[in-house]
Amino acid sequence: MGAATTARLAFHYRTATVTTCGRICFNRRKINLSVVFAGQSVSIKQVSDEISLVSFMDFDLGYFDHETCRLEPIENPFGPKVLPMSPE
Repeated sequence: MGAATTARLAFHYRTATVTTCGRICFNRRKINLSVVFAGQSVSIKQVSDEISLVSFMDFDLGYFDHETCRLEPIENPFGPKVLPMSPE
């Protein structure tokens, strides 16, 4: 991918509202997310030709693959943060 294409994609954002059944309608496709996000807006940022990043507020939820029409989750952004124990 060339620098011009990368620069163009870096600012390609969309906002979608999650339906009551937990889906996002994106380019005539229905993407299952979760009913816990029903009624909330999520952002969709294209990161490559066939991959988009789906985010809620400041949290990245997962990557959407346009070819397989699946959202692959990222590590739980809401999970507990465990710090390593310091040696005594």
